[in-house]
Amino acid sequence: MPREVAPTPGSLASLDAPAAPARRRPVYSPVPRARPSAADPVIAHLRRPPPNAVIHPHRHPWGQLSFPISGSLRITAGGITWLVPAMRAVWIPPDVEHNVVVLGTVRFYACYIAPQACALSADSCAVLEVSPLLRELMEALAHDDTLGERRRQLCASLLVEELAAAPTLSLGLALPSDRRLQALCHALMEDPGSSLTLSEWAARTGASERTLARLFESELKTSFGSWRQQLRLAHAIDLMSRGRPLAHVAAETGYAHAGAFSTMFRRALGQTPRDFMARRRRVLA
Repeated sequence: MPREVAPTPGSLASLDAPAAPARRRPVYSPVPRARPSAADPVIAHLRRPPPNAVIHPHRHPWGQLSFPISGSLRITAGGITWLVPAMRAVWIPPDVEHNVVVLGTVRFYACYIAPQACALSADSCAVLEVSPLLRELMEALAHDDTLGERRRQLCASLLVEELAAAPTLSLGLALPSDRRLQALCHALMEDPGSSLTLSEWAARTGASERTLARLFESELKTSFGSWRQQLRLAHAIDLMSRGRPLAHVAAETGYAHAGAFSTMFRRALGQTPRDFMARRRRVLA
């Protein structure tokens, strides 16, 4: 079973030492009650995995929409990791290998969608905004024993249409193959608020600052600062979805005060944190 090792503050040693104590995550292996098909294109479930569980890498011939209604999921596919907070959903196309880490206690809807019914990309994962209607459709289909055949077909068709119109969020984080850059990125994922500079990270990884900067550009097509900001943004949305106060979110993501955090958030997403949370409350209503 894969092991996750939490780094000690200011050190990358524990990330590179397999003998170090590790927290073992329970394995969760959900199975759909039926395969989606042309006649029955959407199969939905409400999942309740064990806290902090892991779903090992796997793939399936249908698309999947995972929608946490409480807690968050971390999903990795194709060298990119997405942090999916409550009231957002991630689209995973057919035949794309992916693994899932459950962050804390989570309940989520899993919708399996037949390839011929997929309205989203057949190649790329994406994090989506979830409208109140989309949430209600997933809930209805997950409890389809209360629906008649005609209503279930209508709900499935409308869900596919609603997915096609769902706005996307840029919450994906590209992951490197270079071992030194992997250590840096995984350490930052454990502590997104870290204020260490690239020069300070260089001293901890054994690579020069110039080498790390070059690796960010060549492997991740971005700078260290931009990658870290994207990580902080994803972490902030997760914290906000858990109801954390704005000042707490700012501190946890490395900002001295809420105003500086709000400026970054507005520039990145085109809306203030308060506007973002107001949309979440409308989905919950």
